[in-house]
Amino acid sequence: MTAPVLQVEAPRSAPDVDAAVRTTGLTKRFRGGQVAVDALDLVVPRGSVTGFLGPNGSGKTTTIRMLLGLVVPTSGQVELLGEPVPRASASVLPRVGALVEGPAFHPYLSGRANLVRLDAADRTVDRRTSSARIDTALDRVGLQAAAGKRFRTYSLGMKQRLGLAAALLRPRDLFILDEPTNGLDPQGTREVRTLVRELAADGCTVLVSSHLLGEIEQVCDRVVVMRAGRAVTSGTLEELALLARPSVVVETPALDAALSVLRRLGATAATADADGLRVRADLPDVAVEDVTRALVHADVPVRGIGRSGRSLEELFVELTGEGFDVVG
Repeated sequence: MTAPVLQVEAPRSAPDVDAAVRTTGLTKRFRGGQVAVDALDLVVPRGSVTGFLGPNGSGKTTTIRMLLGLVVPTSGQVELLGEPVPRASASVLPRVGALVEGPAFHPYLSGRANLVRLDAADRTVDRRTSSARIDTALDRVGLQAAAGKRFRTYSLGMKQRLGLAAALLRPRDLFILDEPTNGLDPQGTREVRTLVRELAADGCTVLVSSHLLGEIEQVCDRVVVMRAGRAVTSGTLEELALLARPSVVVETPALDAALSVLRRLGATAATADADGLRVRADLPDVAVEDVTRALVHADVPVRGIGRSGRSLEELFVELTGEGFDVVG
């Protein structure tokens, strides 16, 4: 486990960014004192595909439930498409398609009948187009052949597909998808990736929650990394990749003095081992011998020095303190 010394964080979106999702100080504290989400400031720019990444239990689903008005925050504010939630929920939520963990439908109705009931409850759509829109949604998730089967006979993957179909019943400006590939086979996973790309190509904003690093890398252009209810970093995948560049590793008992020298050489991020004897700094373009010379010139004792690289997976593990499932 490493302890942060310099803040390791990609540039955040500016306050004036046109955001499809914005939270300020969003907090959820359950009875008993458990804090599931802790003062979360989240910005999802319009038109982006943003990955909401973190280990299970990091607060992703609770955050999504608060975004959709399904859970009342303890404190903080939520805006969707520029409107405050829950105050403007009646007008803004019809523009939001959502798949929340474990979609629920009437078990004794068929998949199609469940979608018919959902569509009939939406007073903002044209009833004359209902049948065509339901067929289109079922086609897009590959569920047309099983549309007549009762929901209680569906596998987990089929239930996920029906949840996605429900989100696609009408045009949306924002999609919030919580673990959309949960229970899907490899073919279904690829189809969901394609669907997310198509939604983005249509101009929609997509927030995808996942604990699968591989999924986020393949479909998202931005990422927010969660740990214990907090966002530990956010930015584009390219910005996070910069943080994973080869680093200089210095072993020294004079940690503060070494950090001062590394900053002067251009380091913007560094981490130290728990014992405080080894520091890793992002100096990919500075030769190791130049770093050594600068440290010695500043009378910093050097026990060891070298260059080390790390993968994007290793960066995420360092940020969250936990591993990720990287296949999927």
